[in-house]
Amino acid sequence: MDSGLNGIQQIGLGVADTQVVFNWYRKNLGFDILVFEDESPATLMTRYTGGTVEHRRALLSMNMRGGGGLEIWQFKNRKPQEPAIEIEWGDLGVNAMKIRTNDIQKAHTTLKKLQLPFLTELMQTPESRQHFLFRDPWGNRVEVLSDGYVFCETKSRFGGVLGAIIGVSHMEKSLHFYKKLLGYDQVLSDRTGSFKPFMTATGKGTIRRVVLKQSSQKVGGFGALLGPTEIELIQILDRPPQKIFENRLWGDLGYIHVCFDVQDMDALLQRAKSLDYCFTVDSADSFDMGKAAGRFSYAEDPDGTLIEFVQTHKVPLLKRLGWFIDLRNRDPKKPLPRWLVKAMRWHRVRKDR
Repeated sequence: MDSGLNGIQQIGLGVADTQVVFNWYRKNLGFDILVFEDESPATLMTRYTGGTVEHRRALLSMNMRGGGGLEIWQFKNRKPQEPAIEIEWGDLGVNAMKIRTNDIQKAHTTLKKLQLPFLTELMQTPESRQHFLFRDPWGNRVEVLSDGYVFCETKSRFGGVLGAIIGVSHMEKSLHFYKKLLGYDQVLSDRTGSFKPFMTATGKGTIRRVVLKQSSQKVGGFGALLGPTEIELIQILDRPPQKIFENRLWGDLGYIHVCFDVQDMDALLQRAKSLDYCFTVDSADSFDMGKAAGRFSYAEDPDGTLIEFVQTHKVPLLKRLGWFIDLRNRDPKKPLPRWLVKAMRWHRVRKDR
């Protein structure tokens, strides 16, 4: 299925201090390429910020081993709110991000040295892949999966974002959205049961897990850097799920969206309309993010989880000389030369900011 998606560009993470979070992910997980940082009012997002234009600071950090990045997002004029509930597996929204590694034993050993309180042992997924789970210092769940894809060798054993685990309330409705709109039409596994890492303290945790991938992934300008992706949908069956962002704003603490890099926003807009998944936000034209620019839009999955789409227009290459990668006048389906994408290493941050 031709989704027109080049991969997961980034996962949005609402935080209380962008610098502290960036430094932790840079130092420990290899997200050390600072693509942009921007501070401005989120004028187009009032639908999700209580009708008020909120000021925010955002950083986009990437990992050159391959995969999506992190958009680290902080309110500047209000204190971000924690969830009013203890988030359990299967609650509605982004439960965890998935990141890749091609050396899972070394990756696990690296995190063990940090003495993270919720680090699991190495386990097998239902598809017989090695993985483990942990929470970052702010309680955000992360799954690390053994995956052989590497765009560029780095010192880190961790790659970028491979996908996300998303809680849903009605599996068939959600499968329609992720298959038909996003092109995740290949089912890697569909299992129902009690899986040890997803059990609650009360022993509940009967879950249906469906892991999806795209049978036909497009490449586009940055597709080789972003790499192949997967989405895991989980539905809790022995308790009613709660909305992770119930009575909170987009930008409050936790995973706020999953963002996809797209080739043709107008074509995607028409496809979304035909499937009755209309965009809820659309910048409609090029929107500046510091030194980067592009067109962005949002849609909601059947449970209201925010999915962002970005058609990239411009990415800084060497800021001090005013050099940019400009994608506006080139074939959006054609990959950029690998040497040019690798030049993003000039944005590497080597020490705490």
